[in-house]
Amino acid sequence: MTKDYSPFTPGKPVDKELFVGRKEEVEFLKRKAEQSTEMGMQTIFLAGERGIGKSSLASFAKDVIEKESKLLGIYTSLGGINTIDKMVAKIIDRFVKDNYDKSIFEGFKGSFNKYIRQVGLFGINVEFKPPEKDIASIADNFGFTLQELTDKIKNEKRGILLILDDINGLASSRKFANWIKSFVDETAVSRTKLPLCLLFVGLEERRQSLIDLQPSLVRVFDLLEISNWTDEETEAFYREAFGKVNVSIRKDALDIMVQFTGGLPVFAHEIGDAVFRIDDDDKINIGDAKRGIMLAAVIIGRKYVKPGVLNSIQSKHYLSILRKVGAGPFEFKRKDLLSNLNKNEREVLDKFLNKMKKLGVIRAVPESGRGIYCFQNRLYHAYLFMEAGNIRKR
Repeated sequence: MTKDYSPFTPGKPVDKELFVGRKEEVEFLKRKAEQSTEMGMQTIFLAGERGIGKSSLASFAKDVIEKESKLLGIYTSLGGINTIDKMVAKIIDRFVKDNYDKSIFEGFKGSFNKYIRQVGLFGINVEFKPPEKDIASIADNFGFTLQELTDKIKNEKRGILLILDDINGLASSRKFANWIKSFVDETAVSRTKLPLCLLFVGLEERRQSLIDLQPSLVRVFDLLEISNWTDEETEAFYREAFGKVNVSIRKDALDIMVQFTGGLPVFAHEIGDAVFRIDDDDKINIGDAKRGIMLAAVIIGRKYVKPGVLNSIQSKHYLSILRKVGAGPFEFKRKDLLSNLNKNEREVLDKFLNKMKKLGVIRAVPESGRGIYCFQNRLYHAYLFMEAGNIRKR
């Protein structure tokens, strides 16, 4: 049976209809957005591991806040952006694209029209494209631009929710770290309170990088960390997704998919999509689930695990150790692992651990005690858990 449509979207933010959990996090963001309209600018850093659903949460919260709190939401992905000028240009370009044909943009057409051009086959799309010297001036006065924007939209919107996602290219820039600090400080002492909720989205290591570059940012960011889905949330996601396309799923098949997902939304989409495409009768049983999980393990390994990692687990002894490490907990003790190995495995254990550390798969956890390790992120752990299951099938 050919399946032209999958309810799962690997590599993309989740469909709003399939968004599950995160109620407390959405309420926190909504509360901070509300505070910005009364108290002035609020600055938040939404942190979490790769694949945990940060972008999906930010996008969903934007929709909720726009609807319920009457703020203008601007969601900007900064992938590939490495300068402040380019960041500001991307933010304004996003605002222009989303609002050019709406009444909310009328007050800005005089200011921005000379920088806007129509693009596309029929000129139906627009883009903000100012000369470099002009965007530099806009960036230098970005706070004023946002204040002007809030003044002109105040009859329709109470403020602005500005989301800056995928800040990898900027997080290692001292200039960017200092810009954030200056922007927040200048806004705080302004005579007019700016109703802006500024939300950064990224890995915790990106937040730490910015703080290392500008220590004062530790007090600037309100930290919102998100954790893995619970088993109940994962189950709800699968039921909702399969139900959307009228596909039934047996409880035993659902249970094993939940187990292998590990609470990671990115894995849920990969596993769900693989199982959906393997099934041929719109009734998912345990066999469909197992075959889909094995396929997803291959896809996840290719997409998310460095090739060097895969190459390093091809030896007989490494594969044997991997089976035991992957089937174990996120954090593990060397002595516990050692007691479960045979003579040949024990002889190469330390080389294996050192190799995995160099590849960034695991790290030592000295605060928990000597000889204790954990996976660098749950993405690796969940993949290796699935890979260990595949090894048992070989």
